[in-house]
Amino acid sequence: MAVEEITERVGNMDLNDVHKKNRIQVSNTKKPLFFYVNLAKRYMQQHEEVELSALGMEISTSTIDMRDESRGRPIQKAKVEIILGKSEQFNDLMAAAAEEREVAAEVDDHN
Repeated sequence: MAVEEITERVGNMDLNDVHKKNRIQVSNTKKPLFFYVNLAKRYMQQHEEVELSALGMEISTSTIDMRDESRGRPIQKAKVEIILGKSEQFNDLMAAAAEEREVAAEVDDHN
């Protein structure tokens, strides 16, 4: 994907659309990384793109104002959105991985 195409896609994104069916809200405190990787794989089977969205203070490039519920005062948090696109080989790779799991399960059953 060319830089121009990525720039155009980013420019056309509707950042106010919070009810996307292909958006995953990522948290580094609630679930391990592999949970989100596997969830993204499942979403990719249904959608051409999956959006990973996160808030945190580690990244200082783009911030949004939020209200701290415990203290009732406004705070700033970094906002990160990553869009994953499905490759042409995605469905073949997922089918091969499923087949490998089936073979491994059969081997385990025989042992």
